[in-house]
Parts: sequence; structure tokens; C-alpha cells
Amino acid sequence: MLDALGLRIASGGLAAGTVLTLESIDAEYGVSRSVSREAVRVLAAMGLVTTRRRVGVTVCERSAWQVFDPRLIRWRLAGPDRAAQLRSLTELRAGFEPTAAALAAGRATTAQGRRLAEAALDMAEHGATGDLGAYLAADQVFHRTLLEAAGNEMLTALADVVDEVLAGRTRHDLMPARPNPEAIALHEAVARAVRVGDARAAEDAVRGIIAEAAAATSG
Repeated sequence: MLDALGLRIASGGLAAGTVLTLESIDAEYGVSRSVSREAVRVLAAMGLVTTRRRVGVTVCERSAWQVFDPRLIRWRLAGPDRAAQLRSLTELRAGFEPTAAALAAGRATTAQGRRLAEAALDMAEHGATGDLGAYLAADQVFHRTLLEAAGNEMLTALADVVDEVLAGRTRHDLMPARPNPEAIALHEAVARAVRVGDARAAEDAVRGIIAEAAAATSG
């Protein structure tokens, strides 16, 4: 029910200013009052709605939304403004992932360097067989590890955002049947640069990854 209602708001199906009641939510989704209250509580925490006694549940303007919430990202990628959301997320990634890669080149632990290399190897293997689910899992491990290896808690906190971007490409058929070998090679280059401590090479390779992803989803 939370996903259904959140998607309606995120996609514009319920416009800003629309007022709902718990009674109408209960009836429409066939849920108990405790369920509808909890869903509204979550949506309010995300900035999608506000609640006022004797008024009801009011849908908020987009300016109030907690746009970094992974659930909201997922809903927006499933809606009609997918292209705009992908563009926004790509621009965001271009701002922080290359920096994270450069930091990781100087801060990654041996275990993190090994995990990056293993994830890149898994991507190559699953890309060759066309197993997009396994490829996605390896890709998510790679980028999460890279952000963790930067040694900066603010960058690490963005891992869930990147997870949703990567998952959205697969979920909405924006990935080719066989992942681009160039993208895989760039991941391998990042892992190699981090391992040898080459910050510039790591940063440049991540910029290449993001550019490739932007080109792949621009259509």
C-alpha cells in the first residue's frame, strides 16, 4: 500500500494540495486503520504529505520531498518523469563519485581493494552470460564498496542512492541484453587504480562509467 500510494504521489497522480482522509485510504486499499496510519507516517517523514487534525492528509509540493530517500527515487524512476530523474541522478553522481574514487585510491583497505577487483570480475563474468540480475548485484557491490573506501561518512551515506539508480536501469529495461564491455573495462580500471593508489586514474575511470551510463539511458 505504501508503494502504491507513494508512486501515485511521486508520479503526479495525486497532485500537490490534494487532501485525503484515513477513511478514504482504508477503503481504497482495503487496509486497517493501523496500516494506513503507518503508511501516512512514512510518507510524512519523506516530505510527501502533511497531516492536520480536522483537515486530513495533504499532498506536499515537490520542494518538500526528501529526494535522497531511496524509496522515492524508486517511485520516481517508475513514473512518467523517469528521464528527468535519471538526468538529475546522473548529474549528482558526476559530482560525488569521481571524488570518492580519488579518495579511495588513498584510503582503501586491502580488503576493500580486493572486493572491488572481485566485483569487477563478477561483472565481466555475468555480463558475458547476460545474467543481468547477477550483474546488477555485482555492480551494486562495486559502487557501495567504492563509496565506503573513500573513508567519508557523507559519501558512504549516498550508497543507497546509487543502488537505486543501478537497480532502476535493470528494472526498467534500460540495460542492453549484454552489458557494454567498455563499462566493464572502466570498472576494472577503477579497481586497478584504487589498488595502486592512482587517484587521477580512479577519478577519470569513474567519470567514464557515469558518462557511459548517461549515454546508455539518454534514449
